[in-house]
Amino acid sequence: MALLKREEWQDFVRDVDWTLTYVDDEAVYPEWFSGTGKVPREAWLAWEEDYKVSYQEYVYTQKEKEASTYAVKAALSRSDTFDHLDEGWKSATKMHFGGVAQVEYTATLAELKMARFGLNGAWRNMATFGQLDELRHNALTTYFGHELVVKDPQYDWTQKTYTTNDWVPISLRTLFDGIMTTSNVVDCALQVPLAFETGFTNLQFVALSADALQSGDINFANMISSIQTDEARHSQQGVATLQILAEHDPTRAQWVIDKAFWGSARAFSALTGPAMDYYTPLEHRKQSYREFMEEWIVDQFVRTIEDYGLKKPWFWDEFMRGLDTWHHSLHMGLWFWRPTIWWRPKAGVSKDERDWLREKYPNWEQTYGDKWDVIIDNVNANNVEATLPATLPYLCSLCHLPCCNPTQSRDGSWRVRNKPLSYDGKTYHFCSNGCRQIWWKDRDNVNHETLVDRFLAGQIQPMDVGGLLNYMSMTPDVMGDDADYEAWTKDYVGRPATGLAVPAGAQA
Repeated sequence: MALLKREEWQDFVRDVDWTLTYVDDEAVYPEWFSGTGKVPREAWLAWEEDYKVSYQEYVYTQKEKEASTYAVKAALSRSDTFDHLDEGWKSATKMHFGGVAQVEYTATLAELKMARFGLNGAWRNMATFGQLDELRHNALTTYFGHELVVKDPQYDWTQKTYTTNDWVPISLRTLFDGIMTTSNVVDCALQVPLAFETGFTNLQFVALSADALQSGDINFANMISSIQTDEARHSQQGVATLQILAEHDPTRAQWVIDKAFWGSARAFSALTGPAMDYYTPLEHRKQSYREFMEEWIVDQFVRTIEDYGLKKPWFWDEFMRGLDTWHHSLHMGLWFWRPTIWWRPKAGVSKDERDWLREKYPNWEQTYGDKWDVIIDNVNANNVEATLPATLPYLCSLCHLPCCNPTQSRDGSWRVRNKPLSYDGKTYHFCSNGCRQIWWKDRDNVNHETLVDRFLAGQIQPMDVGGLLNYMSMTPDVMGDDADYEAWTKDYVGRPATGLAVPAGAQA
């Protein structure tokens, strides 16, 4: 019997479905979990992905990618390449491994949800491949990161991050719980494959891979490139779902995409912005974070939503202004609060680096220069203790990141402004108008307590920085310190101090 050609059977097998007779459709695809909303049930029959793949093709391709990825890793494991990497770049990889590895498993749960409750056979089929992808990403990232523990204990946070109450994973859990685990499948498809993956991670992985190659980290570039090819395929679920929802309920589509884009932008400003503009060695930087966002994220996102009749989000002007400030402020906060993170943040403010920052961000010196000058003076006076935290910052009640977004006043000065909101007898604090508006509309669904909330409620004992570090599972062997004090203070008067003074009360 002759085998059928692929094009003769592909459209049939990718969209296998059947009419239920023994149970109601609502029982199998309950509204609260599937989320069809105003979209007629039959409208989902038109759901179609652009790039189609059979299981046989999927397995063959994945086998080839796995063999290639691990072969490169095996070859490089016998070299001393890692030992010669810049400390700032190593910090970028620690941040990535800790922030991403276990999120890939959470993404597996999101894909499994769509594989079970997706409203079209082809959608469920694509999500099945998607969950296999995410399991692979979890295994790859965990393995590549954890193998480096023998070289540096901070890489242990590849697996440990999301089991702790450190403020960084609390912030990330808030985002990913909202878009991956608690959303219905229609909203999930718009928030994860579309806004998060198509909008951010696909292109960010491309940029990160390029930076890794420039920095000499072939192993990391190899891993991240292999992951990106999977993301590009299963992220199609987002556009296919948007096409149907935008036709029947554009208001809902606009809101779901808007809030997911905002949350993703806030997270990336903390994780990707510092890595690109501060941790990557100056000679290896291809473009600034803002340039990358404008070229790869902003233009594509706007084109995608406008193609389906949606508008730029209401917060667009605030977001675009934030490209000049958000990640700079968060970088300074990460550096100041370095005992609370699992990498060694590189200050990245030597004279040459400041020249580059001024060129890329004309307001950088006016906004941040004098603050770094004070830090440099303290370091060069052997007063590193003065550059360590003694209090808690305001944390945003939505994104859980520090409220440190400066805006320009009429007199030309730059100031950080609190965005408070009183509700049900309590005052909440926000870093931005965008976070405050999203919290207000979703206030009955948002229930993560900030670290400040937990501190004030007496959950953290003793109530000092030492108690806080213990609560966050931070021990002296993994507490972050500057990657290289001398690299950015040697241009200035005085001799830099070295070494991080461990705050009182922190336990080994």
